Amino acid sequence: MQQRGGKIHPAVGLESRGIVHDGIGRLSECGHGGGEEGCDGIGLAQVALHRMRLPAQGAHRLAGLQRFLTRVLVVAHHIPARAGKSQAKRFAQAPRATRDKYGFGAVWEGHWETIAGVMNEPTSLTSALHGCIARAIADAGGWIAFDRFMALALYAPGLGYYANDSTKFGAMPESGSDFVTAPEMTPLFGQTMAAQVAEALERTGTREIWEFGAGSGALALQLLGALGDRVDRYTIVDISGSLRARQQRLLAGYADKLHWADALPERFEGVVVGNEVLDAMPVKLLMRLAGQWHERGVAIDGEAFVWQDRPTELRPPVEVEGDHDYLTEIHPQAEAFIHTLGDRLTRGAALLLDYGFGESEYYHPQRHMGTVMCHRAHRSDDNPLVEVGLKDITAHVNFTGIALAAQEQPLPDGQGWNVLGYTTQAHFLINCGLLPKMELQTQAGRALAAKLIMEHEMGELFKVLLIAKGAPWEPCGFSQGDRSHRL
Repeated sequence: MQQRGGKIHPAVGLESRGIVHDGIGRLSECGHGGGEEGCDGIGLAQVALHRMRLPAQGAHRLAGLQRFLTRVLVVAHHIPARAGKSQAKRFAQAPRATRDKYGFGAVWEGHWETIAGVMNEPTSLTSALHGCIARAIADAGGWIAFDRFMALALYAPGLGYYANDSTKFGAMPESGSDFVTAPEMTPLFGQTMAAQVAEALERTGTREIWEFGAGSGALALQLLGALGDRVDRYTIVDISGSLRARQQRLLAGYADKLHWADALPERFEGVVVGNEVLDAMPVKLLMRLAGQWHERGVAIDGEAFVWQDRPTELRPPVEVEGDHDYLTEIHPQAEAFIHTLGDRLTRGAALLLDYGFGESEYYHPQRHMGTVMCHRAHRSDDNPLVEVGLKDITAHVNFTGIALAAQEQPLPDGQGWNVLGYTTQAHFLINCGLLPKMELQTQAGRALAAKLIMEHEMGELFKVLLIAKGAPWEPCGFSQGDRSHRL
């Protein structure tokens, strides 16, 4: 990332790799039984594999870490596979020459037949949501853009995936869950991340954490336990009633510090935490067909949702080389989320963890099938138009776009964002002290924690971005392996 005129710009090209809520707004009512109520007015919360470079603090540390991970890997082979969100996302990361339209090959074919034995079909929910979206399409003249479809599929009140009562988060499919995230894998994730959160609280002079999309509440539990009296208030921003109830049960011991919100106040301060939040914000799909750019949207053919492309003036933020057909995403709602935080956060920082890339990697000519994927029962598929409301829909994050959205935002008070660091999850957690914590675990505990930093698991594909208001500082989580210059 280079500084030009006070703003960051993509600077470094693709290395040798084997690589893949806009403002917090009120959601309108949506009919539940095919009645007259519509789904209009939905506003979401405004709200790789490069070889891992280990911290360069001497050959003895490198050799020691390699020996440590070797011991862990022996055990890891005996730990049951948790093929959740974090593992399945790897299959969207590599530039591919021949796969299906989203890049998933035969490895995924036929897996849906296995899901029926794990989860029962809540047909009333899917029928109601199908009718809700169908009415929105009809009201729009027979076509809606994909970001509108994704917003309805995930957030339609009471019906969308994140607004209904399905389990979602959990370690194994037998629990009825769809995927596992890092805090559910091991408590060391949040306990280690707490080092950077504590530093951010101290440097910004704040004592409140705001977590977006807190899921099961596992990360909140880990942070609150590790930070203790350094946190006076912990606010969770989440629109899911069922998840809120689950969080309240898990976090009952911290009830005096916990608050919930479904909208941001006009002014607030503190440290914002978002783990796997940006990937769930609706994206626009752009398709280059025979050299012409189209926006991909959704129409209806009989009773089925189908893809339909329309010519558009929209373009990816960088020109994609070549003249081959090319499917990709742009992320206006995630960037609007950063703008909203910038407008309303008077003092503080934001720590964002997700899977994704910088711009030059995201729009690489070979990544021509996009990154949109779905998750259900710890399986992944490439078709968001079926089983709507029963599965998660995600897209990888363009971290360059997020960083630029932070730095380019004009703010009347002059207190804009500073980009303090961008690195892989592996570097971040090692910098924050994960390895000594792992040494204190059982072998099984070490094996699970190792998944957070191993390059073929979450260590390389997942990235961490820290932005802050006020005077910049050198954050501990980015002391080695900072990649800000590559945004």
